[in-house]
Amino acid sequence: MSWKDTYQIWKNEKNLDKDLMTQLKQLDGQNEQLEDAFYEPMSFGTAGMRGLLGPGINRMNIYTVRQATEGLAAFMDTLDSSVKERGVAIAFDSRHYSVAFAHTAAEVLGAHGIKSFVFESLRPTPELSFTVRHLHTYAGIMITASHNPKEYNGYKIYGENGGQMPPKESDLITSYIRKVEDVFAIKTVNEHELLSAGIMKIVGDDLDQDYLSAVKTVTINADLAKSQGKDMKLVYTPLHGTGQMLGEKALQNAGFTNYEIVPEQAIADGDFPTITKPNPEDAAAFDLAIKLGKKVNADVLIATDPDADRLGTAVRLPNGEYQLLTGNQIASIMLHYILEAHKQAGDLPKNAAAVKSIVSTEFATKIAASYNVEMISVLTGFKYIAEQIEHFEATGEHTYMFGFEESYGYLVKPFAHDKDAIQSLVLLAEVAAFYRSQGKTLYDGLQELFAEFGYFSEKTISNVYDGINGAAEITALMKKFREEAPTEFAGHKIVTTQDFSLQTETDAKGNEKKMTLPTANVLKYILDDETWIAIRPSGTEPKLKFYVGTSADSKAAADQKINEFETALNNFSK
Repeated sequence: MSWKDTYQIWKNEKNLDKDLMTQLKQLDGQNEQLEDAFYEPMSFGTAGMRGLLGPGINRMNIYTVRQATEGLAAFMDTLDSSVKERGVAIAFDSRHYSVAFAHTAAEVLGAHGIKSFVFESLRPTPELSFTVRHLHTYAGIMITASHNPKEYNGYKIYGENGGQMPPKESDLITSYIRKVEDVFAIKTVNEHELLSAGIMKIVGDDLDQDYLSAVKTVTINADLAKSQGKDMKLVYTPLHGTGQMLGEKALQNAGFTNYEIVPEQAIADGDFPTITKPNPEDAAAFDLAIKLGKKVNADVLIATDPDADRLGTAVRLPNGEYQLLTGNQIASIMLHYILEAHKQAGDLPKNAAAVKSIVSTEFATKIAASYNVEMISVLTGFKYIAEQIEHFEATGEHTYMFGFEESYGYLVKPFAHDKDAIQSLVLLAEVAAFYRSQGKTLYDGLQELFAEFGYFSEKTISNVYDGINGAAEITALMKKFREEAPTEFAGHKIVTTQDFSLQTETDAKGNEKKMTLPTANVLKYILDDETWIAIRPSGTEPKLKFYVGTSADSKAAADQKINEFETALNNFSK
């Protein structure tokens, strides 16, 4: 069936949602946009689906949400009947149509007799992960597009361990999603009927309190937090998202009472009126926080993204200005504090381990090694960190201390099995308090770590390939890297090539050995100066990502190396 045929079906649907019908009429005659909206179904991967809002099978709308939920429900129908009783937890963030998407998902589940636990209002993603584990539901659904612009929304499915569905289950659900041929024929049951029958339950405050009680365990040195917390000035912004309610309470519970909330960004708003992108790694997202920080002479500025699973920070410099830290730097300074605090307390486990993604900094690896703590690298995706946590708990092989990804996601305590910016907010405040107690800032602390371990610099380069040909262009580039097999970048020889799709590791002489990590469409190169380069297609956006990590004896030298490698990668990609 052509995109034009699919478009006509939608156009002729008598009961099409009124908002979508209006938007469809506005697209009349705009064939390029219509083709993009109707040429293929929205992709559904291990990270769920994420895309532009609007009419069409390649857009986020109530019909594609129903289709995804129908796939989950049909899969659950094949399992034991007790699974339906355990049910599915559902949460949503501040984006447009998030409430409608959450409730329509519950109505689809209800038509299959599957119980749902739907939050009364917006909640952070990590609380959804916590809730799945806490209520022992079979699955969880989170309606969010994370840090994407306002035009986007998304849909994530979580497994019973509280992590995003692993590939095996996700692939099965995807197969059921693809079996749904008519998105307009999916059966739903009105939520009022579901509530009356007890199949749908609205949840809220009780789970908040249970989650916040768990967050209290994140604080390592309670006396330090309370002694410094009443004086240390902290500025926090939830960037119009879900973080404020639980973030504020978590700070207060830990003893950090001298904080300011950026007032303009405290309002939950899917238009994100004060920022272009609600991304805590972007400098522009910190403009208002910096303005307020200078006014109140804040020690540290912290921002969380709309669903409060990712966190960024800006630290005060000696001249009174503020500098953003990278996700790798934030993770490294938090890991150092965790290990040092436990060492000083005499309770650092002998089998302690941290976990990071393969595209995250080796800075943290060197820090861990200095405490005889093992660093385990896993594929990109926090579900793989969650798998390691489960392995530790099942075998006792290691004690989990910290997990992170370079993309500003961190997990301190494993009561959630996804990245958690509420936990990270509390811990980073404690780290800032630690340095303040020594008359220093987070910036000073980071410089001390650089002096001890070397200056590490990393960069993620995201090349966007939009539209119908985007996926083919990404596939062609990955093929080029594999078939032409570069031997050097920027004058540095490649000493090891790792191909995670073939699960092979090859040295410069052609000697090959098998890798143990799961298969993934990722290439990673280790160079003769210990620089590493990784290449992978994004799992949620039409992007090919290059990751570069290097080190030197100064910031200038490390940054120069990053620029040289970036140029070499772009030249090879032409």
